[in-house]
Amino acid sequence: MKKVFYLNTCDTCRKILAQFDLTDWELREIKKQPITEEELDEMHTMTKSYDALFSRKSTQIKLRGLDIKSLTEKDFKELLLDHYTFLKRPVFLTDKEIFVGNDKNNVEALRVFFGINE
Repeated sequence: MKKVFYLNTCDTCRKILAQFDLTDWELREIKKQPITEEELDEMHTMTKSYDALFSRKSTQIKLRGLDIKSLTEKDFKELLLDHYTFLKRPVFLTDKEIFVGNDKNNVEALRVFFGINE
């Protein structure tokens, strides 16, 4: 299994995806095809945390008046399943590894995974 969960309207996602050969990867645009509970549970198994998958930059946080500090793991899971913008993206998922988000360290780890040494 090799899947990438991304948002097509996100310039950062498109920029990151363009760096890699994703020919044999399943590309999932999460607005058109939201993540399933089963997929979220797979991600959780690898990260050990729904919080690690949660985007603190989602506009839905302010719109819903959410207090991030008061959220439980159960809350994070429910929110992740409820609205696509809560997923930190992109998420690259294989049988053995997961790469979550667009921070510099994650993108560098992806480059190593794909064998790009620039």
